[in-house]
Amino acid sequence: MSKLTLASYPHLLGFEQLERLLERTAKSGNEGYPPFNIEQNSDHSYRITLAVAGFAEEELAITVEDRQLVIRGRQRDDSEGRVFLHRGIAARQFQRTFVLAEGVEVGEAVMENGLLHVDLTRAIPDTVVQTINIRKG
Repeated sequence: MSKLTLASYPHLLGFEQLERLLERTAKSGNEGYPPFNIEQNSDHSYRITLAVAGFAEEELAITVEDRQLVIRGRQRDDSEGRVFLHRGIAARQFQRTFVLAEGVEVGEAVMENGLLHVDLTRAIPDTVVQTINIRKG
């Protein structure tokens, strides 16, 4: 059995990049840490909220790499000299990746009560109708 690709469909021209994007999204980790919400604030704005309790602002990094929003967290291990009778809160690192559509821009990021909010906006596309003239050959 052969793998179906977007190139198999003759009416989908120029969608190779979309196919690569789907493959990349499918390969991204589906781990559950940290938990997050995605809200749509309006027709053209979104907010991603991650629960990052225990992380300081300087322990978080937000980058946009090849149309992917990447949020990384790395806590310092400050347990030296401390004796834990139970350690249920581990200092762990994470990386969350969100694939951004064409025209989506990352706005500001705000830490508030252990939650990291990242605002996104989508550029409003111009509706353009293009007429193609037919030349006599």
